[in-house]
Amino acid sequence: MKSARIALCALLVTGAVGLSPATASSTSAPRGAFTLTSAAFADGGVIPKVHECTSGGGSDPGKRNESPPLTWSGAPTAAKSYAIVMRDVDNSNLIHWVIYDIPASTTTLPQNVDHAYRPSTPAGARQVYYRGSASLYGYQGPCSPSTVNTYDFVVHALDQASLTNLNANSSTRTAAREIAAATIGSARITGES
Repeated sequence: MKSARIALCALLVTGAVGLSPATASSTSAPRGAFTLTSAAFADGGVIPKVHECTSGGGSDPGKRNESPPLTWSGAPTAAKSYAIVMRDVDNSNLIHWVIYDIPASTTTLPQNVDHAYRPSTPAGARQVYYRGSASLYGYQGPCSPSTVNTYDFVVHALDQASLTNLNANSSTRTAAREIAAATIGSARITGES
């Protein structure tokens, strides 16, 4: 029995040594898994009202349309920049937020990123103009007053430092396609609102 175990271990080691780097790891990620978290809500939890949209016609002062704070770790080491795409998965994957050209040295977004094409933080990032219930650059919070919807936040590690095909007039769908084409790894968190 002992000799069978030794033979099996030798076979496994021999097989592992023969693996190419591409076979062993397709994203050249560090040992930890690529993860995305928020200090505002747990994965699958309730998104606080401060992050809900203000364009639903209500007068709730708690709704301030502030983007949630986000933190990621374990990204592929080859990442040259990051992008975040937020979608309402219960409303035909409607895109609520696209921020891209986030520098590779950045691993967090603060709460309430400016509603600007070029927000002050993180420096160098750009946001897509949201055309919908509101018209603004950047984050448009959950707007589902009569239902509870699931919102998906995905951070993408990109193989480019800048998405030069995008500009201030790019649509959310165009930006999402460009981001998908440049993605070498991603992590997600969902919230309910």
